[in-house]
Amino acid sequence: MIYGYTEGVRESILQELERMVETEFERDAYLPDRLLQILIHYTTVTERGIMVYLARDGEVLDIAMGNMTAEGLPELHLRRNIDRLSGIRLIRTRPDGGARPTEADEQALQLLRFDSLCVIGVEEERATGISASYLGELEYGKMSIHTLGPVKPGRIPQSLWLHEIDLADERLASAIAEGGITVKKEKVLLVGIESEDSLAELAELADTAGAAVMGKVLQKRLKPDPATFIGAGKAEELQLECRAQEIDLVIMDDELSAAQQRNLEEIIGVRVVDRTALILDIFARRAVTREGKLQVALAQEKYRLPRLVGKGTALSRLGAGIGTRGPGETRLETDRRRVRRRIDDMTRELEGLRRQREMHRARREKTEQVIVALVGYTNAGKSTLLNALSGADVLVEDKLFATLDPVIRRVDLGDNRQCLLVDTVGFIRKLPHELVEAFHSTLEEALSADLLVVVSDISSPYYREQRDTVHQVLRELGAGDKPCIEALNKCDLVPADAFFEPADAVILSASTGLGLDRLRAAIADRVSKLRRQIEIEIPYQKGAALSLLHEKGQVVSEEYTATGTKVTALVDATLESRVRKLLEN
Repeated sequence: MIYGYTEGVRESILQELERMVETEFERDAYLPDRLLQILIHYTTVTERGIMVYLARDGEVLDIAMGNMTAEGLPELHLRRNIDRLSGIRLIRTRPDGGARPTEADEQALQLLRFDSLCVIGVEEERATGISASYLGELEYGKMSIHTLGPVKPGRIPQSLWLHEIDLADERLASAIAEGGITVKKEKVLLVGIESEDSLAELAELADTAGAAVMGKVLQKRLKPDPATFIGAGKAEELQLECRAQEIDLVIMDDELSAAQQRNLEEIIGVRVVDRTALILDIFARRAVTREGKLQVALAQEKYRLPRLVGKGTALSRLGAGIGTRGPGETRLETDRRRVRRRIDDMTRELEGLRRQREMHRARREKTEQVIVALVGYTNAGKSTLLNALSGADVLVEDKLFATLDPVIRRVDLGDNRQCLLVDTVGFIRKLPHELVEAFHSTLEEALSADLLVVVSDISSPYYREQRDTVHQVLRELGAGDKPCIEALNKCDLVPADAFFEPADAVILSASTGLGLDRLRAAIADRVSKLRRQIEIEIPYQKGAALSLLHEKGQVVSEEYTATGTKVTALVDATLESRVRKLLEN
């Protein structure tokens, strides 16, 4: 639907405008020319201002009609971000021909922290001028407004105006960091039915997402209530608690169905998200590379698709609070079709990136480079360990999911030997199925590694459960039988006489350097036993042995002779034994 003042506008015009919601415009244009022409046309036809909310990926999130002062903004579909720009630029027309922002425009830009506000003056079926406004420097405790233009159509400096969004984001971040603007965190209440341990981890996730945890509620149940997950009585109790503490958001410790989420929101009266939405939100913040952002967006769309069932509170906001970052939700009738299309498009693009990754991986294998992957629970210290072993400068934070995109560094093992060390995304209990699917191309780094180093935080009171979770996820990914070294990190944070399990694990502290030499030696020892180059002649009648080499080993070269095929291949001890056994039979 079109929001705002639509009275008296023909239904056919509203339907034509509605179809614009299904249109994705160019990402590399601040104001796409096609969108400009559409807005000029319908502003002239309706004699009303039109407001379009455009995401950074070119997706139209919402459309409103009318006067900014008289009609206000469709705030059910926008929420103010607390520590960054909203990720949305507002493009609006003025049928009076004015091409500069009004006072109401500037207030909206400051309040809702739009990426930018673009004003198009329209008169006699043409644009009189176009301006772009951004949050400027901090002045007297308030962000000023920085306006460029007006300029004539066809003279919009598209790249420059897009770049100004990054500068505005930096100005806002700087103002917050310097204490000029107080960041108000979302006040959240955590609710679970499993255990205090799981709620404690949920609290860490909420802190990583930038929320203020005001309380935890554990409702002991044998199984979730199909309607409300926690039971209607408990939900009514939460309503009172949320009112008393002025809670902004309730986070459930398990994944909710669309009906459960909607029912809880109706009873409690505040937004409700589940553990999966929270983790997806953190991933949306952490993604840096194009592939990482695509994987997050794909996971979000797969999560949201079955939840597009109505006008619940969770579907009435775009782009700001926990559980709403990333691609936004819009109306049901167009959403399902558009979401499926986006899923297909992103899947194809990720498949292309996966093929590129396979080519790079094949190149590494041809040069006999051994891949060692660091895997483990989130915040176990994998990035710190990578930095300590390789001398790299990978981002290290005491937050969950500090590393999202895989990082590869070369490590010297001594005796003129090297390996490539890969830092992978951390695992977690109840890892959302959408994330496992979407991040499969990234997790392939662990699947294709020659050796896994399973890193555990020995100082965590839950390290046994966390280690079990890591091994369970590895089994689910098909990497459960990979050769591995157990590394118990953060030993400097536990008593000297502490008991360590498993007994053959390498005890170390990546931050102090204690035990790094032992780990390096253990990796070198295991690597030396993993693969070696062999030269072997396989008779033509023993084709099964050659097939096995191609399937399980790395064939470097083949030469056909009168008696058979001379093969040079990289194999481990187990594979060599199997091949030679086939040749003996």
